Amino acid sequence: MRRVLVVDDSATMRSFVASVLEELEPAVEVRHASSGFEALRCLPRERFDVVITDVNMPDLNGLELISFVKSSEALRQIRLVVVSSEGSQADCDRARALGADAYLVKPFDPDKLRAVVAQLLGDRDEENA
Repeated sequence: MRRVLVVDDSATMRSFVASVLEELEPAVEVRHASSGFEALRCLPRERFDVVITDVNMPDLNGLELISFVKSSEALRQIRLVVVSSEGSQADCDRARALGADAYLVKPFDPDKLRAVVAQLLGDRDEENA
């Protein structure tokens, strides 16, 4: 089963993203982390195919999380999606430069998020074939 980690300090947003991803076929298992630090505790313990992260979080922000994932030999294959209220081109460019595969601005279209995650999971399948 494919696994997705949703990292956001808003419980409402984590639940919303999880409900959006429930409609993916094949099904994905969604885990939650309420902060960047919590995500850092989860990542070495389980295998995740995709991490969806907010940028603005109180401890370790999403950009720092992306940087950590991409600098880790064991984690760098994880695909990364940013879902943030920060919508400037500079924010998007910075996230992409750090290694994000996609950047969606809140409020986002649920169909777009599903399509992005499905595409990233499909890319992973091709890489592993």
